Amino acid sequence: MPGTNLTREEARTRAALLHVDAYDVELDLSSAREGGTFRSTTVVRFTAATPGTDSFIDLVAPSVAEIVLNGEALPLENFTDSRIALPGLKAENELRVVADCAYTNSGEGLHRFVDPVDGETYLYTQFEVPDARRVFASFEQPDLKAAFKFTVTAPKGWAVVSNSPTPAPVGEGDTQVWHFEPTPRISSYITALIAGPYVGVFDTYEKDGRKVPLGVYCRPSLREFLDAEAIFEVTKQGFDYFQEKFDFAYPFAKYDQLFVPEFNAGAMENAGAVTLRDQYVFRSKVTDAAYEARASTILHELAHMWFGDLVTMEWWNDLWLNESFATFAEAVCQAEAPGSRWPGSWTTFANQMKTWAYRQDQLPSTHPIMAEINDLEDVQVNFDGITYAKGASVLKQLVAYVGQDAFFKGVQAYFKAHAWGNTRLTDLLGALEQASGRDLKTWSKAWLETAGINVLRPEITLNTDGQIESFAVIQEAPALPAGAKGEAVLRPHRIAIGAYELTDGKLVRTDRIELDVDGPRTEVPQLVGAHRPAVLLLNDDDLSYAKVRLDEDSLAVVTEHLGGFTDSLPRALCWAAAWDMTRDGELAARDYLSLAVSGLARETDIGVVQSVHRQVQLALQAYTDPSWREQGLARWAEAAEQQLRAAAPGSDHQLAWARALASVARTEGQLALLAGLLDGTRTLDGLAVDTELRWTLLSRLVATGRTDDKAIDAELARDNTAAGQEHAASCRAGRPTAEAKAEAWASVVESDKLTNYVQEAMISGFQQADQRELLAPYRAKYFAAVKGIWETRSHEISQQIVTGLYPSQLVDQDTLDETDAWLAAAEPAPALRRMVVEARAGIERALKAQAVDHAAGARALGH
Repeated sequence: MPGTNLTREEARTRAALLHVDAYDVELDLSSAREGGTFRSTTVVRFTAATPGTDSFIDLVAPSVAEIVLNGEALPLENFTDSRIALPGLKAENELRVVADCAYTNSGEGLHRFVDPVDGETYLYTQFEVPDARRVFASFEQPDLKAAFKFTVTAPKGWAVVSNSPTPAPVGEGDTQVWHFEPTPRISSYITALIAGPYVGVFDTYEKDGRKVPLGVYCRPSLREFLDAEAIFEVTKQGFDYFQEKFDFAYPFAKYDQLFVPEFNAGAMENAGAVTLRDQYVFRSKVTDAAYEARASTILHELAHMWFGDLVTMEWWNDLWLNESFATFAEAVCQAEAPGSRWPGSWTTFANQMKTWAYRQDQLPSTHPIMAEINDLEDVQVNFDGITYAKGASVLKQLVAYVGQDAFFKGVQAYFKAHAWGNTRLTDLLGALEQASGRDLKTWSKAWLETAGINVLRPEITLNTDGQIESFAVIQEAPALPAGAKGEAVLRPHRIAIGAYELTDGKLVRTDRIELDVDGPRTEVPQLVGAHRPAVLLLNDDDLSYAKVRLDEDSLAVVTEHLGGFTDSLPRALCWAAAWDMTRDGELAARDYLSLAVSGLARETDIGVVQSVHRQVQLALQAYTDPSWREQGLARWAEAAEQQLRAAAPGSDHQLAWARALASVARTEGQLALLAGLLDGTRTLDGLAVDTELRWTLLSRLVATGRTDDKAIDAELARDNTAAGQEHAASCRAGRPTAEAKAEAWASVVESDKLTNYVQEAMISGFQQADQRELLAPYRAKYFAAVKGIWETRSHEISQQIVTGLYPSQLVDQDTLDETDAWLAAAEPAPALRRMVVEARAGIERALKAQAVDHAAGARALGH
């Protein structure tokens, strides 16, 4: 039985048979306030290339009331698993399906949320990958595009938004009806419906005589925090930049952005009706890095209106191209758009996206960018660092290889040739080849069809006068992780080499050489005869995708003067190299801590600061010798307090260091400072102890046993919002008692009543690194429960549990052994196996790093 899966071969067969013309979808949401189910009526018109053939349409619903194909009622038993069998199709067909579909609390299908502030109900859809079928009967695959006409019955006074412009509702009673105009031909997964008493702010984008209506929506309880003007500013910059670079007008009638509750992803590119997680409506002070991240998400989804919505992948094996292009587009737009607040976006890209990609590419589940996607279960676990970040990194390399003008010229031709259609990678590569005159087949094979990551190292010899006698770039292809498919390969790289001199404590670039690196060794004659600079940095400007190592002399200078780079990008590249060396066991975790303590004091890029904070925390908890761990944590906490007190009042750095201290505070003095900041008896000039920071402080105080349930209840009374309830759930799960752990475990594993966000919060609170003894009994319980969870919960809910409750805090051989025993005996589904194998790899890497750190400690003691 297919369950809820769909294979690529089934999709190919169905696409060869069917052409879908249009859907008329009627949804009755009049009882949304009560929850349960809603009536869904779908009429779909389609043709069959071979009359008499059987096929099927997709639906996930508690029950079906009516199935009528070409005027004849079909047995309701034709609906089984997630399919309705359609026998004996005619050349032209009309299918009517009436079903009772279910509201969800998992962020899949039609999500239903009740705001504790106003008691009102808010709905939104999330359909990618295969969840339109949870709301209406559909041919759930991206290459069966159609026009969609939605008719929605909902409570009077609600806002109802879909892909087409919102019509005036009709009706005089307690409910009204919205009749939307048909959409252009789009895929089912980018259709959308958002309904509830949302409030909107409106504007217009005007260009070349065309006006595009813009809307920004959120719940009324967040309206006071909605900075719509800033959102519109970024959006309009994106419209200007993308329309110019793509040479194709925005393809839809309007553009709404809706900030919705309990959203699993960052955002979703529904055509003309983008949904975004409403944490992007900031309730409290955040750093500029958060505003940059929000702008990146806004631009990412806007780029999808062309790449993904206008032109759509034929099947999910090209998901990477969809996401990689949008990820590249968001960064290049921020870097180049006139008036952008974040022209240094490539620093953020190197600091965050590349780090994500490098981590993902070293897991046993690593795969080529062009992944083999055999079915829906494959794609649902493939929204990963390779699909987004490595793919975007490789597109950046491709732009350097063919030239940006030629790249966008090819993209323009691609949009014009395939508008409203479906494509494969070869369609884009063909357009780029024609625009650039380059043969990309070899490039594609090396970069897109192989897995793994290369390492670039400099090889330098000097003469007696300190001049460079020879310089070469050595390229290595480390073996792929055990269990990974394929072979490691060398690749062609377009890179820059930067030469930096140290002057008055500052590292200033004095020379830059751009060249092609190919094969195991590439000589660089341009540097021969030159005086050896203080630092030689491979892959300067971050053009290629590769791990970079520094020569011994450069590493010594960077270790001492990392904050001295006058530009943020080389600093970010060196931070990334140091972190990668730590993960690979080439730099002891305690030495990375020393680098962070010294280097962060001069780091001005707040995004880099916050990333290093997270990495130091991971290094201390997972990569240090356990016998030294507490000493390292104490040193980091002391440094965080010093930096907090030294930071400029009201600055982003002050807030970031306050959060860093709150994550690690351990001495009586440090915890007393947190408690004082929380109750107002202590203050730091400029530090606003607002709603979100209060929860951060309280969370640490609860986890260390400094306060109790009454404090959680009191804080929730101050902030009885959805976010407040999630924070309270996390705090309760973080209490340092066996009873608290048992309660949290039962709520997540033994019950299925939690919403996606509350479950996520409880898992986060449960996994406290300082509570390993309390977590130890749950290692065996995890392996006893995890397969059943996967088989009985929805994808999003089960993935949270599988990844979040894995015993990642218990870094020891027992965890590896129990994981291996489970993998051998449980016969898990491929997607479940992948997630557990990835988690196991984290333990294995941590044990190796701990051994390196232990050896470094022994050397320091002279042993």
